[in-house]
Amino acid sequence: MIVRMDSAFSAGKSFNQQIAGRDCHIYEQEMPLCILVQPLGVHEQDTLDAEVQSIAAKASIPFAMVAFEISDWERDLMPWSDPAVSKLSDAECHADETLRYITDELLPWLKGRFGDLPIVLGGYSLAGLFSLWAARECDCFYGIAAASPSVWIEGWPDYVDTHPMRARRVFLSLGEREEKTRNRAIARVGERIRDEHALLQRQLGEANCTLEWNPGGHFVDCDSRLARAFIWNLARDEKQDI
Repeated sequence: MIVRMDSAFSAGKSFNQQIAGRDCHIYEQEMPLCILVQPLGVHEQDTLDAEVQSIAAKASIPFAMVAFEISDWERDLMPWSDPAVSKLSDAECHADETLRYITDELLPWLKGRFGDLPIVLGGYSLAGLFSLWAARECDCFYGIAAASPSVWIEGWPDYVDTHPMRARRVFLSLGEREEKTRNRAIARVGERIRDEHALLQRQLGEANCTLEWNPGGHFVDCDSRLARAFIWNLARDEKQDI
């Protein structure tokens, strides 16, 4: 077990620790009421502190956050392959292993440290897709923060038709220009995100699912978009405490 203290989180304390062989970045406020969980790609490590600071500045309740590092963005997060955008085969997609890590290793560790608190799982792009998929595979998550999720993946509509959402709240977002790409497979993301939003509103109720449209394309303000997704999940509803 490796622990490194870090003073970058001004609203509480932060440290890095290995949990079941994975490097995890942990941020804690005093007496948290909710835990945020995020798969963390190498390309996101430089912006993680800014993301968490943004959440802390606007969150309505105290929280803890654990961002666990993944080694391969596509292999670790894609639930199945899509030949239009990836060279991976179905056998090379290991989202199921990532989910098992969360349920069998990470969540028990978090419960031991913080108690039995609501869990919000979230991420950007493929990590957003993974979050939406994971919350249909198990009932471990109170909320989902899916910023620009890759719902363009082949077979997604058929999957969601047969796998109801098991989380209670879902935040979706997309950049206004993301559906204007020349890649036809990825261009279907606009239609897919609208369909996802409509489906989740029917399943969860209109108050428990929102779709935010952001200016720009897919690679604009990723950390702040994801921060807003987590903040929405942390907002306390007078009629429905977290």
